[in-house]
Amino acid sequence: MTVFERIKETAKLRGTNLKNLAKQVGLSENAIYSWKNKTPRTDNVQAVADVLGVSVDYLLGNTDEMHSNKKDAPYDLKEFIDSTPVLKYDGKDIPEAEMRIIRRILEDMDD
Repeated sequence: MTVFERIKETAKLRGTNLKNLAKQVGLSENAIYSWKNKTPRTDNVQAVADVLGVSVDYLLGNTDEMHSNKKDAPYDLKEFIDSTPVLKYDGKDIPEAEMRIIRRILEDMDD
């Protein structure tokens, strides 16, 4: 699988498309599409990996482990939910009504 194919597949799993991903990274809308035919710069691959929450090694095909080795940076679930347009569970989209319920449950958690 190529870098482009891994990025496309991972973006889809994250509920986004390549144009939106490119915007989040700060690239032109079609920049990632151009990686089908040319090698991307390392800093751009790193930026894409950071936005997708995977390691550069995963995108390069050096490992099948998606997640980066960042143990010291905890993820904020609220930020993740707010920044991910479509969340899935078991391959199925979570409807907005259920997402509101999930958010209410999480907001009611004790500190």
